[in-house]
Amino acid sequence: MSDLIYFDTSALAKWYINEARSDDVEKYIQEHGPVAISELTVVEMRCLLARRRRERTINIKMEMEIFATFQEDIRQRFLTCHPLPHGFAAGAVNLLSSLPNIPLRTLDALHLMIAKELPADVLVTADTVMSAGANAMGLSVVTF
Repeated sequence: MSDLIYFDTSALAKWYINEARSDDVEKYIQEHGPVAISELTVVEMRCLLARRRRERTINIKMEMEIFATFQEDIRQRFLTCHPLPHGFAAGAVNLLSSLPNIPLRTLDALHLMIAKELPADVLVTADTVMSAGANAMGLSVVTF
């Protein structure tokens, strides 16, 4: 059986928005897909696209097209979207306590708990703090 690979939003966004390492992310997903995401990723991706529009790095048409493509990738099962696990917020609180020297942010802790609960074998991220947290939890990490 293959490893369950969980993508956080920082890495997944590179599949939809052309930026540094986008080609590497595309190749990785093509070679290892489908990959896991969560309902949290859907909310965070929607927020990321709106922020990019407000910053004027994409326009409203691109924002809508990218989000529609993202939703279609979920429907087509290129991305496997998992529901939020019961009690994951309490687990995130405990994780923040157990890793006091890693400056995890709220969404980092939530994504890490989701990856743990799935259980994921690999966490893919473009965030160095998330990577440090995943390593401390014993997950294999791929960083873009």
